[in-house]
Amino acid sequence: GRMKRLRRHGHESQRDRLKQELFQFNKTVEHGFPHQPSALGYSPSLQLLAIGTRSGAIKLYGAPGVEFMGLHDENAAVTQVHFLPRQVQLLTCTKWLCNQHMSFASQPLQVNIEADVLSHSFLPLVYPYTPVSSSVPNDYIGRRNLEHVEALQENPVNPNQVVIGYGRGLMVIWDLKKRCAVQHIPATQQLESVWWTEDGSYILSSHSDGSYCRKLVCVSLSVCRPPFLVFSGGMPRASYGDRHCITVIHGKTHVALDFTSRIIDFFVIRGGQQHTEDPSALVVLVEEELVAIDLQTEGWPVIQAPYLVPLHSSAITCSHHISVIPLKLWERIIAAGHLPTPAPWPITGGQNLAPDPPQRDLLLTGHEDGTVHFWDASGVCLYPLYKLSTAGVFHTDADPNDNMNQGTEGEWPPFRKVGCFDPYSDDPRLGIQKIHLCKYSGYLTVAGTAGQILVLELNDEAAEQTVEAKVVDLLQGQEGFRWKGHTQLDVREEPVLFPPGFQPFALVQCQPPAVVTALTLHSEWKLVAFGTSHGFGVYDYQQKNSVLIKCTLNPSDQLAMEGPLSRVKSIKKSLRQSFRRIRRSRLHDANARLEAELAEMELAPVQRKIEARSSDDSFTGLVRMLYFADTFLSDSSHHTPSLWAGTNGGCVFAYMLRFPPVEHRADEPVTAHPAKEIQLMHRAPVVGIVVLDGRGTPLPEPLEVAHDLARSPDMQGSHHLLVISEEQFKVFTLPKVSAKMKLKLTAVDGSRVRRVGVAWFGSSRSEDYGENGLLVLTNQGDVHVVSLPAVKMQVHYPCIRREDVSGIASCVFTKHGQGFYLISPSEFERFSLSTRHLVEPRCLVEPPPQSGTSTQHRPRPAYRYAHSEMLFYYGSYYILTVFMRLSSLPRNASQDGGHDAGKVFFRGL
Repeated sequence: GRMKRLRRHGHESQRDRLKQELFQFNKTVEHGFPHQPSALGYSPSLQLLAIGTRSGAIKLYGAPGVEFMGLHDENAAVTQVHFLPRQVQLLTCTKWLCNQHMSFASQPLQVNIEADVLSHSFLPLVYPYTPVSSSVPNDYIGRRNLEHVEALQENPVNPNQVVIGYGRGLMVIWDLKKRCAVQHIPATQQLESVWWTEDGSYILSSHSDGSYCRKLVCVSLSVCRPPFLVFSGGMPRASYGDRHCITVIHGKTHVALDFTSRIIDFFVIRGGQQHTEDPSALVVLVEEELVAIDLQTEGWPVIQAPYLVPLHSSAITCSHHISVIPLKLWERIIAAGHLPTPAPWPITGGQNLAPDPPQRDLLLTGHEDGTVHFWDASGVCLYPLYKLSTAGVFHTDADPNDNMNQGTEGEWPPFRKVGCFDPYSDDPRLGIQKIHLCKYSGYLTVAGTAGQILVLELNDEAAEQTVEAKVVDLLQGQEGFRWKGHTQLDVREEPVLFPPGFQPFALVQCQPPAVVTALTLHSEWKLVAFGTSHGFGVYDYQQKNSVLIKCTLNPSDQLAMEGPLSRVKSIKKSLRQSFRRIRRSRLHDANARLEAELAEMELAPVQRKIEARSSDDSFTGLVRMLYFADTFLSDSSHHTPSLWAGTNGGCVFAYMLRFPPVEHRADEPVTAHPAKEIQLMHRAPVVGIVVLDGRGTPLPEPLEVAHDLARSPDMQGSHHLLVISEEQFKVFTLPKVSAKMKLKLTAVDGSRVRRVGVAWFGSSRSEDYGENGLLVLTNQGDVHVVSLPAVKMQVHYPCIRREDVSGIASCVFTKHGQGFYLISPSEFERFSLSTRHLVEPRCLVEPPPQSGTSTQHRPRPAYRYAHSEMLFYYGSYYILTVFMRLSSLPRNASQDGGHDAGKVFFRGL
């Protein structure tokens, strides 16, 4: 007995060591665009961009791959971000505090707060609010007549002078040494903003009536050349009040850039360090995207951003990840995207120390407007490769004349639309709900909200063709049901010109036209299987014919006939039409709320209460899982192609598929025959089905063995069927389908399986060792790894907040132990459970070299008061200058709260 115990203990400690070599949880990088950005900063010397958000996050970006992230403790909106000149430090101003002082990047992936920037080192100096001069009109004297401080800026060539701009229009040049006003510049209109030109010669002011003024304050020796004038606004308010514009004027060129959402801030990048050089790029942060404009190329084109791309240009409705894309397919997708040779990204700070990604990975996102976006998910930058639109196949509710952005000839000022954020889907039935891409054959299938399933193939040339719909009635003659939901989309009967890329050649239309809830494609057998809340079917896309239709609708289930869009479609359409006539800024919040309600309704069948599961429950027939497998169904000596389907009511159907000889594949039908039916006792929804071969290995994907990328499955030993329900993992022997073993998730804390995927975990110590495992996400937001074929729990980690229902619903796993989930409508959090497969920023930012001894670039002493570093002003009559004492000793990461997978959360001081 003792020997047995010792041996078991030794085996367990060895297994624990192995687990540490295989599994490790890290949240690694946030892809996409920050939710609710509120502040923008830029360091010309470091070439770094900083964005603060309303939730207190700070994100720093340099050259592609150079990314840092931090989070303020108090969750307050960041209102200002400022880099300290020529230092690797920045200051943030939050809604409640103005003393966040951060230093970063003296080593990779680290954000620090300096040790002794404490409250006693902030010494306020208050300027007088009353300007003392006889040169000022009497009605400006007194704090009420001045109104609040609207603007404050340092003289770029004389740090002893600042200009203070008051709301009523008065500007005062104040001498910091003499503590007196040097000059007063009155104005008749309300002041909006002030800019002191870089040579110190002019002060420009903008005013509420749309005017701007230029005041000569000193004569400089700079070379005269046509200036670039850049300002926000510039559209006549009476007719264009709903536009978000930035106007750029250079010589005779005058353009109002019309952005997609509210402008937060912008900055200009110069071609070099010389003050005489013209600007090379304009970088604009708007509420929903970041846009860079190339000012050196004629026509001022947009520069494709390598990061911060708005994933939510139309709301994301589903995701699909494919690992290790063959080079040929990758090149054809890039060619289809035909992105022009991009101008180099103008923000180049820091060094990317990460090695090149070992493989090419794709993330596909389906959107509410019927588009599918292909993203390069191989590295830290989630980069757009190609966009496919399915809307052209159908007639939709869109009104071609109802385009807010159509300009008419001769309009002044000339404006052009910039950016890609456009959340207003004219027809929510177009929404993509399921995607499946075969990386070996280039066949793609996508399914939508109104029961439409498209099969597409990759074509390098444009092609004009009609797409005929094959209507599939999933009710199969069931009496007493009437569909109360949305109608199907009308297919265009005339030929449609499809651009190079994925082109639809087959279309299945389910009746009733309910949301497609399950989808899979087998490219060797040329079959697509699809399911809704009413049943499932198999379609032969080579012969364009149905192979199987099975109704799973429970006779008592009237709810499944409602349709999630029926309750909101009419109100949504009328709201959309009226919204288009009012300001877009007001529209956005209302529309977002509506989209969220719609998403909840669409998720409702899946996320219903699951404690009580009687046979008359609603949505028991909803198909959750479809799986093709070549395995043993009739006897243990003959394997056969098969289809497995799992429902919301815990039922699994298995069908045997018979194919004609190869030479008759195009004309003789494929047939399907019922073979097995399993009813799980606890009736929990089936969320995963996997067949394991004789070695206990999951069956390879179609064509994977033919491409020498997987071992042939073991067809000698017995196969096993693993059925994963929301409550447990159950293994059955094949072909008898007798239960062999099971693993219950947990009955105590109410955990339910929400998402599952098969993954390969490579050892961090040995190149040749690895294991298959199941990745599991629960409704509590925990991720687990379950071993195969033994079905034993290996590790588990908290990943997503349990309250974040949409985050949990959006999660997608990769075949190498990573995952993505939405932390906001516009951002994916990437995480990894593998020690070997880890995509995270590895980067470094170093202080810029201190050049020469010229006064202009001489480093200022650390105790110098802060007009050389930072000026804060409040909406009041006073101005606060901050004196700072800066420590040269960085704190170590552990004092700051330590690393959380490459992130350091800095504390509010």
